Amino acid sequence: MGFEPPDPADLRLKDGEILTAGDLSIKVIHTPGHTPGSVCFLLDGNLFTGDTLFVGAVGRTDLRGGSFDTLLNSIKTRLLSLPGDTVILPGHDYGERPTSTMKREIEENPYITDFIL
Repeated sequence: MGFEPPDPADLRLKDGEILTAGDLSIKVIHTPGHTPGSVCFLLDGNLFTGDTLFVGAVGRTDLRGGSFDTLLNSIKTRLLSLPGDTVILPGHDYGERPTSTMKREIEENPYITDFIL
């Protein structure tokens, strides 16, 4: 794509690791698919999904290392078990609502309803 490669990571996160910032505890959830190293962050019932899960959609998988099947598996095995009231906060706002809940995505997201469930 013509971009310079990024510097190597200063810190490698591990699945299930708990990061702390002051009084906050942030759980790392490895969700490969958009990229091999994609992660979501769970904080007090809020799931920061980056490009893994959007409101009504999922992240693209056509970049190097991306895989649609792996992305769907990550959502199925890592995210769908979270409580229904977990707030979904994606990395981009593409729809009518900037946020959602896990319950709403399970009921309405066509990638979940049509490909996973």
